[in-house]
Amino acid sequence: MLSRAARPAVRVAATTSRAVGAAPTTAATYATLREIEGRLKSIRNIEKITKTMKIVASTKLNRAQRAMTDSRTYGENSNEVFKAAETTVPETEVKKSLIIVCSSDKGLCGGIHSGMSRFLRRLSNEGEQFDLAIVGEKCRSQLQRTNGKDIQLTFAGIGKDIPTFAEAQAIADQIIMLPTEYTDVKILYNRFINATSYEPTFIEAFSEEAITQSANIDAFEIEDGALENLREYSLANSLYWALAEGHACEQSARRNAMDNASKNAGEMIGKYQILYNRTRQAVITGELVEIITGATASEDM
Repeated sequence: MLSRAARPAVRVAATTSRAVGAAPTTAATYATLREIEGRLKSIRNIEKITKTMKIVASTKLNRAQRAMTDSRTYGENSNEVFKAAETTVPETEVKKSLIIVCSSDKGLCGGIHSGMSRFLRRLSNEGEQFDLAIVGEKCRSQLQRTNGKDIQLTFAGIGKDIPTFAEAQAIADQIIMLPTEYTDVKILYNRFINATSYEPTFIEAFSEEAITQSANIDAFEIEDGALENLREYSLANSLYWALAEGHACEQSARRNAMDNASKNAGEMIGKYQILYNRTRQAVITGELVEIITGATASEDM
């Protein structure tokens, strides 16, 4: 047995060894606190950015919806001519199709672009053959991996703000200059349903041959030389409609995406704040325990 004089020394040695063993844990806790504090700061900055982007997208959405309404009037009235003329895709043994994809160059708007890419991949997997003219870098980069050989034309920098008829006319000019004579031309765009939903939809853009072979085209008394101009004008109208409506869908999707991102950031901030408070309380409690233990050991000596 140890003498009473030796017991305090042994007790102090044991306390010292415990304190030395606890030092790395305390240091790790402080490092964790600094790490949590850094993450909180980063998430708060992200939340500020997403909230600002949501406000900007909400402001742009109102303008985009007005432009969408105007462009839809142009496109629908232009297509009424073909409905009245009973224009259809001509039946041929060799069918050559062109799909014009209307996307954009910008991201951070949910799955609005990948939805159109999946739609086209599904058509391709079902055995349909078609060439592609893609407006926007997002769908181009997504379809380059699977349908790269089908891409004939790409356009970038279109629709940085609200799309204009001049941009649609420039795209139509390039498409008409393609060397291949297509029997079937379609425009793929996101149709605006409401502020939270949209769906990939086709607009028919008939070739000059299809317009010429229309059943009731003679009722309009159109000169033969004007058919090419009619085809180009109707294609530009339909492209303007598709671009404007796709732009409205993009702004709506971006607003919803930024709203969800802001909510997720708020939830993460709450969780990390609780973790920070608990970790800080554990550090303070550990320091108090060490101080009390040292004071008790000093009194026993």
